[in-house]
Amino acid sequence: MFTGIIEAIGRVEALEDRGGDQRIRIDAGALDLSQVSLGDSIAVNGVCLTTVELTARGFAADVSRESLSLTTLGKLSAGARVNLEQALRLSTPLGGHLVSGHVDGVGTLLEVREDARSWRLQIHAPGELARYIAVKGSICIDGTSLTINKVKGAVFELNIVPHTLSATIIGDYRVGTQVNLEVDLIARYLERLLLGEQAAEHSGAGLTEEFLRRHGFA
Repeated sequence: MFTGIIEAIGRVEALEDRGGDQRIRIDAGALDLSQVSLGDSIAVNGVCLTTVELTARGFAADVSRESLSLTTLGKLSAGARVNLEQALRLSTPLGGHLVSGHVDGVGTLLEVREDARSWRLQIHAPGELARYIAVKGSICIDGTSLTINKVKGAVFELNIVPHTLSATIIGDYRVGTQVNLEVDLIARYLERLLLGEQAAEHSGAGLTEEFLRRHGFA
């Protein structure tokens, strides 16, 4: 588990093909690796990866075909900057929200505009994730815990304050940038709970207006 509070910005040193999947090597920058052991989890742009090598400057992790297909990690190249966060410890302040590091989909940046010293971002999410995105709810963008300001269909807006711009890779974003999205896991479990006993045979389409009306929720 993670908090969505980015601890450091790292750089991709190399991406090595390994029989259909990849090993990614990261220069961890200012990330303190003194308490990291082989097998520990580190979130890279919001993707939970397992440390398989440790070096004086960073670490390496294997990226499965599943992760390559569902996240933006497969589009990275040597030199790319990445958000880094170590796994949550019980003593860690929960400054963001509970984040699993399991990416739900890839969004696309539609608009960037300045608002005083902050940035306003509009991001288009995959249609199947729209039902989990709510005004003033939480969402994780490339591993960064953020609050949703506005929602219209599958498009949502974020306000990025100066500290977040400087402490994460969000300052590198441009229109068209693709980002990893993880929705609030409470919303995912709530949907499953509302399905009740029907969850076992449900088609996987999620809650529908018809389902809610039939069960007295609408």
